[in-house]
Amino acid sequence: MLRIRISLAGLLISFCVLEVIGQTGPKDKKNQSTAVESPETFLLVTPKPGENAVELLQRYELYDYPCNISQFFKINKIKEDYRLKQGATYELPIFVVAYNGKSIRTTLEIDDWKLAKKVERYNKDAQMRGLRSDNFVVSKKMWVPWHLINCPDQGEESEAVVVGPRKPAEGPTGEPSLGKGQRVFPIFGKKYEKTPLLSRKLKGRVFYIVSGHGGPDVGAQGKRAGHVLCEDEYAYDVSLRFLRLLISHGATAYMIVRDENDGIRDEDFLPCDKDEVVLGNKEIPLPQRERLQQRTDLINDLTEKNMKAGLDNQTVIEIHVDSRSSDDKTDIFFYYRPESEPSKELALRFYRKFERKYQSIRGARGYSGTVTPRYLFTLRETNTPRAVYIELGNIRNDWDQQRLVLKNNRQAVANWLLESLLSE
Repeated sequence: MLRIRISLAGLLISFCVLEVIGQTGPKDKKNQSTAVESPETFLLVTPKPGENAVELLQRYELYDYPCNISQFFKINKIKEDYRLKQGATYELPIFVVAYNGKSIRTTLEIDDWKLAKKVERYNKDAQMRGLRSDNFVVSKKMWVPWHLINCPDQGEESEAVVVGPRKPAEGPTGEPSLGKGQRVFPIFGKKYEKTPLLSRKLKGRVFYIVSGHGGPDVGAQGKRAGHVLCEDEYAYDVSLRFLRLLISHGATAYMIVRDENDGIRDEDFLPCDKDEVVLGNKEIPLPQRERLQQRTDLINDLTEKNMKAGLDNQTVIEIHVDSRSSDDKTDIFFYYRPESEPSKELALRFYRKFERKYQSIRGARGYSGTVTPRYLFTLRETNTPRAVYIELGNIRNDWDQQRLVLKNNRQAVANWLLESLLSE
């Protein structure tokens, strides 16, 4: 096997060496032990059941650094859809280095005392939290996270989302509270509030995300395992997940309906409540027309301001859950603004993405979603160039409920919507 010196320079080039050796991509478990023993490899791990890429990287304290995220997808040669194969083994952007038994600095051939202490602290924390069972001094296997060598400053810079030639009207969703070193959006909740900037592919594009109902109106309801499922809670969770992805790729995105104390939730059963407000902390009225008018007025006001700021690529996406007979199995379907070709094109783009995804997952069953024009209030009254209305399925049907109650399914919907936009 090709060997390299375990030095700072060696670590910087070891990714190229790994490609030559051919040790990238998901592995079978049987290959894990020998790969880890080699000093120029990345750490191999098997995700927990149901764990996605975000959760895996968070568990190893890598997610706060965008370079770790991009490197994870690169070394494993997988697309950024965040789903992981159960039972497969993946390389993490953590070098496994043969410790020389003397010191971290002589092992890495560096003079940087602070860097050495960070490496030491990472290994001790990993052992304390049960990520590794051994002490690196004893086992002579030291972990060196990718970001400490290649991008140590990424997690220490307060970088705002760059969205266009001028500042957007008001702030992006969540009114980010940028603490030292992170892009923090409290609206996503403690677990997901740190939102690294993965790319600028959506730079200059504006999105208004509307989750259906909220406040005094919980929307449609279903029942499962003794729990009441409220439409507004599941539409809100999918909307938040989608919004977070938009922001992570440089978009300006506004969450129109908001619940400041919910955030993204991973539970199957989301409690029903009525404390949602709209952007600006405005109470949601009970009468339906007033409620819808409040949202469209807000969107139109922001649309006009953003247009004047030179941001003309603007889109409204409203997310609901349908309700019909419990026997009706319904795939995700889309409505677009009548007589609007841009809206129709976007709805069809979503539809085709979901059709391909469903076929790859469900095989012969196929996909039965639809794309149709409809004069719904939001589609009719908003002034953005594009608008699409999404129904996630039938909240009363047992099969469709799995799309709602399972967090990985909610995340998959958000991922596929994002993929559709990134491919434009």
